[in-house]
Amino acid sequence: MKSLVVATGAICILPISILADLTIGQNYRITCVDVDGNTLSTADGRITTVALATQSGIDKARLVGDRSPDFCLGNPAFRMITVLAFEKKHSKPIRLLMSAVMRHRLDGVGRRLQVRYDKLKIARDARRDVFCVADFDGAITRQLGSQFSPDLFRVFVFGKNGELIEQWSDLPAADELAAVLK
Repeated sequence: MKSLVVATGAICILPISILADLTIGQNYRITCVDVDGNTLSTADGRITTVALATQSGIDKARLVGDRSPDFCLGNPAFRMITVLAFEKKHSKPIRLLMSAVMRHRLDGVGRRLQVRYDKLKIARDARRDVFCVADFDGAITRQLGSQFSPDLFRVFVFGKNGELIEQWSDLPAADELAAVLK
């Protein structure tokens, strides 16, 4: 009976520790594959901004990109990744279809970003700098200390080795984001 109580207590405590907020100053090596097939990591030598959102927060995630300072654009030392969290597990054909739709939408985001690149005279295809991960099973969401909710939206900035520099549970102001990225 005593071991049953201990096991039950461990099971109850485990989800709390897994879903705890990430701690600023701690290193988090989170690796994922985006809808274009690129393997991305928060600890690969770049300063990485991650916007975690559900479909209802996708416009906020887009605003994070719009608020990224000019010095980050086209600069290989910086990267932004949008993680789109889904509530339900989907079959493989549905995942493939949803990923194709996401790639199509990312093409539009790339065209919008290209206008900014052209103004800044950045001679690079902006679409190559647009990354989105479809989190169909919730694994990335959990690694980011979150759980699915319909209004889920968080922003994280990781240093070159995966050190969490800052996090927000709402849209950061452009000057706040720029100050953290410097």
